[in-house]
Amino acid sequence: MSKRNSHIGSDFDDFLTEEGILQDVELVAVKRIIAHQIEQELRDKKVTKKVMAEKMQTSRASLNRLLDPENLGITLQTLGKAANALGMRLHVSLEK
Repeated sequence: MSKRNSHIGSDFDDFLTEEGILQDVELVAVKRIIAHQIEQELRDKKVTKKVMAEKMQTSRASLNRLLDPENLGITLQTLGKAANALGMRLHVSLEK
């Protein structure tokens, strides 16, 4: 008699929830997307990190933390400054 795999038929979110890491994984994914979008805009608009930091009225070190996909310690104020410096708007929502 073979053992039944308890994860067959479940989705990956269920697995992450069971492991207690769903929220952390989602936050890292969101941060990676945001960092990628900002880097893409910098390339598309040919804006250097130095110029971007000046537009945000912050340091290059702060900008590097924003662009670091693993650094989750970013404030909404920093995200808003980055969006504004790139001529964009920041939209944040909570979903059920």
